[in-house]
Amino acid sequence: MLKVYRVTVRVKLRVKAGSIECNVETVALVSSGFVTEKPQLPIPKRLAEKLDIWPPPLTSVTIEFGIEGEPIRNFVVPEELEVSIIESDRGTKSVVCDAVISHVGEEVLISDKLGEELGIIILGLASGKWKLIDDPADNVGGTYPPQYW
Repeated sequence: MLKVYRVTVRVKLRVKAGSIECNVETVALVSSGFVTEKPQLPIPKRLAEKLDIWPPPLTSVTIEFGIEGEPIRNFVVPEELEVSIIESDRGTKSVVCDAVISHVGEEVLISDKLGEELGIIILGLASGKWKLIDDPADNVGGTYPPQYW
């Protein structure tokens, strides 16, 4: 019997909501297929609750996202989050991004623009290997298991 294992790149993030002093550490899937015009971090509703941005603030807007199947409406809270990668031996500067609050998603996703601003370089999709743009050549990180909210 053939077993299929799917390995992807996941990194550990520190996420801070701009309006409060609440930090949450979570694992996020690096998604080059989530193409955006500016840095965005789609987060499940449960994480939005923990960050105290659910129900959405008055500054939020509703946007329809086209994905396979029916279009999905999500709340976008512009420039609400500060995000940084955290590793035991390194980290990144904080990047300000939009919070995209999803009713259906269970994982945190990193958009293409956010991934680039965080300096993530994917070395191996199948192996889950990655590094930061300013890391030495031999400093390679491994993927994390998924974290479902």
